[in-house]
Amino acid sequence: MTEQLTAKDFATSQEVRWCPGCGDYAILKAVTQTLARAGAKPESTVFVSGIGCASRLPYYVETYGFHTIHGRAPAVATGLKLANPDLDVWVVTGDGDGLSIGGNHLLHTLRRNAGLKILLFNNEIYGLTKGQYSPTSRTGTVSPSSPAGSIDTPVSPGQFALGAGAKFYARAIDTDKRGLGDILLQAHAFDGASFTEVFQNCIVYNEDVFAAFTDRKDAANTQLHLIHGEPMLFGDNDGKGIRFNPETYGLEEVDATESPGDVLIHDERNAVLARLLIDLQSPVALGVIYRQPAESFEQAFYEHHPTRMQCTKSVADFIKGPNSWTVE
Repeated sequence: MTEQLTAKDFATSQEVRWCPGCGDYAILKAVTQTLARAGAKPESTVFVSGIGCASRLPYYVETYGFHTIHGRAPAVATGLKLANPDLDVWVVTGDGDGLSIGGNHLLHTLRRNAGLKILLFNNEIYGLTKGQYSPTSRTGTVSPSSPAGSIDTPVSPGQFALGAGAKFYARAIDTDKRGLGDILLQAHAFDGASFTEVFQNCIVYNEDVFAAFTDRKDAANTQLHLIHGEPMLFGDNDGKGIRFNPETYGLEEVDATESPGDVLIHDERNAVLARLLIDLQSPVALGVIYRQPAESFEQAFYEHHPTRMQCTKSVADFIKGPNSWTVE
């Protein structure tokens, strides 16, 4: 019987080097705990990252890892998954790395439904390069590259994902140990591209940008934790709910004790509802917002390719195969 690994088995001896208080520490802990809970094997697990603070994570996980170039982690990870579909491949990126120079690669990875577990750390700022505004920074953000305040319209990672054809989209908070862990476990189990946005606090360049809904003192009123098939309730003693307003074609708060029949039931297969939940400002929707199982890219590649492609499991197998040649 295989010995059950723990989170410590996935922690490396490398010194973890993020700013003290950075939300990345909490995410790293949640990742190693998820690997242990999921029964992952270090020898068949790979973390691929691009450039940025988040992209240091592969150094700190006792698995295989690739620290690639800016924005190209999804492309490298897709190649790995196609070369060996049995690998458990994770992509770690940030709002700058994944949604600026890497936007094209991320879009096509989601569209193809490649079997990757994609984690996007969103702190709405470029942290590694000293605080410039990023694609997700809010209009008016003052930074070294926008001293008068950003005039850009920010990218919504969730709307981007659904627009690209993502089959799994979830949101979590870096310091929500239980919530983040449960979501990562579901993302890991999804057969295809799972895309998880993590609201991450950059304590140096964009501290408390999410405090309006991450502050634990009022979290009951500012966070909507979604469960498929369950009513959308929040607030003290679940006294509030979310209903659909046919006049505005949007979602709004309702007194759940007075109008329980108006409270919506979460259906993670409903793409229209998912878009409305992504745009809901208060409370902020967390959990698995959209999930629609479909054939993964690697399954389609090997099952439907006209030449019936075969997976090469090792370099030795490749050398012995018919596609090698000798150079005199």
